[in-house]
Amino acid sequence: MNLFNTLLVLLQSATSQGVLWALLAIGVYLTFRILDIADLTAEGSFPLGAGIAAITITNGFSPIVASLFGFCGGLLAGLVSGLLHTKLKIPALLAGIITMTGLYSITNRVMGAPNIALLGQDTVFTTFQEMGLAKNNAVIIAGFLFAAIVILLLFLFFRTEIGLALRATGDNLAMSEANGINTDNMKIIGYMISNGCIALSGALLAQNNGFADLNSGIGTIVIGLASIIIAEVLFANKSLLVRLITIVIGAIVYRFILAVVFEFNVEANDIKLASAIVLVICLSLPQLRNKLGLQKLGLKTKGGQS
Repeated sequence: MNLFNTLLVLLQSATSQGVLWALLAIGVYLTFRILDIADLTAEGSFPLGAGIAAITITNGFSPIVASLFGFCGGLLAGLVSGLLHTKLKIPALLAGIITMTGLYSITNRVMGAPNIALLGQDTVFTTFQEMGLAKNNAVIIAGFLFAAIVILLLFLFFRTEIGLALRATGDNLAMSEANGINTDNMKIIGYMISNGCIALSGALLAQNNGFADLNSGIGTIVIGLASIIIAEVLFANKSLLVRLITIVIGAIVYRFILAVVFEFNVEANDIKLASAIVLVICLSLPQLRNKLGLQKLGLKTKGGQS
């Protein structure tokens, strides 16, 4: 019974964290899968969103407005990476690294300090807590609400002409250009929406954690990729809408795996190492599944005549 209670507590904690990290994973998915671009801007736009939200809240603005400002900061970060990649023809990986590096100084300027505390400040979760909900439950409800809004807006966007053109750009660049699509503009839009979602995730997590930290972006790309891979392993070959929903589940599963790992007295300094190991395991699962499938098929064919 104690084990069940422990797992239940871990699941609740993982859900409250995972649903907020899911917005980052969705942002990473937009560039990594839809545009087929490896974008490292995430590690700069995440703390930028957190920093903007924190400084805005401490200056008396509404938490919702602060979160939207954080989202807008991510849009601008994505715009910079998009312009570097499309107009200056800098490779996507390098463009992301350059923007990420520059954003460190910009975020430091915005925050005015390496760390901003939000203790005692109203957050987007305060309203739900005032209804009598516990902190974790308030975070889960608010997180799912934000995730649902983002997924719905993305689903509607990808049904528009621009959204379809963006998807076509990622699927087949040459064919898209041949059909008159301005692929550079589509990439820029993709960069902006992606990093806007990532910055929004940073803004919400800063409010949940009670502080914004300049170095909070380190390793965020790993979290996003792991959530995506877990979702693809558990739910293969799904439509776009279902895929976006499964990414939320993937993020929760990833946080639950980490929570279980940390139950084994893993030191705080080893968190990044544990995250990297979990990602390696997640990335290797599709290969292992394919090999096991081939082995089963081979055994059946060889013995078989079935």
